[in-house]
Amino acid sequence: MKTLRSIDDLEAAALLEDGATPELEAVAARYAVAITPAISALIRQGEPGIAAQFLPDARELVTMPAENPDPIGDHSHSPVKGLVHRYPDRVLIKALHACPVYCRFCFRREMVGPNGDGTLDDAELEMIFDYIAAHPGIFEVIVTGGDPLMLSARRIGAMGERLARIPHVKLMRWHSRVPVVAPERVTAEMVRALAIPGRAVSIAIHANHRSEFTPAAEAAIARLADAGLVLLGQTVLLKGVNAETETLAALFRAMVVNRIRPLYLHHPDLAPGTSHFRLGIAEGQAIYGRLRGRLSGPAIPAYVLDLPGGHGKVPIGPDSLRQGPEGLEIRDPSGLWRAYPG
Repeated sequence: MKTLRSIDDLEAAALLEDGATPELEAVAARYAVAITPAISALIRQGEPGIAAQFLPDARELVTMPAENPDPIGDHSHSPVKGLVHRYPDRVLIKALHACPVYCRFCFRREMVGPNGDGTLDDAELEMIFDYIAAHPGIFEVIVTGGDPLMLSARRIGAMGERLARIPHVKLMRWHSRVPVVAPERVTAEMVRALAIPGRAVSIAIHANHRSEFTPAAEAAIARLADAGLVLLGQTVLLKGVNAETETLAALFRAMVVNRIRPLYLHHPDLAPGTSHFRLGIAEGQAIYGRLRGRLSGPAIPAYVLDLPGGHGKVPIGPDSLRQGPEGLEIRDPSGLWRAYPG
């Protein structure tokens, strides 16, 4: 089987409803489409939480006034092509702009795909490495894209080894969907390339629903964990996909069972054509707040929002403290307020 990359491909695979083609052609002309065999199989099986993430939708043609092609302000913090330096102690390398799948809610959807920003060449990467070497306050380097695990194992290994030669870079993090959407790419060669002796290397795996943890995905994740790589989880809170407490709880339990520490639950960004995925922050806080008491601490990520304009990531979980009539009150896991003598 092959990756489906056009509306014709989706029609031929019987993944679209009858009569949907004309509007979806307009969507595909603006935003890239790619659905791997692993995800196609889940859609055919009717697995919950999958189709809406990956199948193009006519609602993507609607752009709301607050939406922005660069919703988290990457460009305003890019001193060198392909590099984002938003926080003092870490930088982001956008190594390429190809993905195994193109999520319909992606906050970089204007930058990825065949018409996106492309792949950094060796000279451009060397300029990035020179910048990092010249800034000793950089402690961590995050490699993203696109999806950096779409690079060859040779190129991944070369990047890791080059970063390891910069003394003040102590942490490396790779952000990827590959282990769940194209698990066959996680070969022994790739795992060896990712593991850099003497450096803490983590893989942040993006998954939004328990259904994504197929046997093949779990085997790929195990190959990474068995090599000593630290596995972190990233999830986007999405209306119509996972915006229910029990759905999120099942996902985060699947993560910890597979040795992934849930790191972030992202409130969806203001990317163009994604308003049908977004819910209000108060609703998100209520869903997230009900995870307390249902899940143990290591299974609960931070609920965060990337502020528009490049102002950074902030926690937006529900408040647990308030000033009551007789002093401080603290919300317990069931949602009740309890007096505290502090």
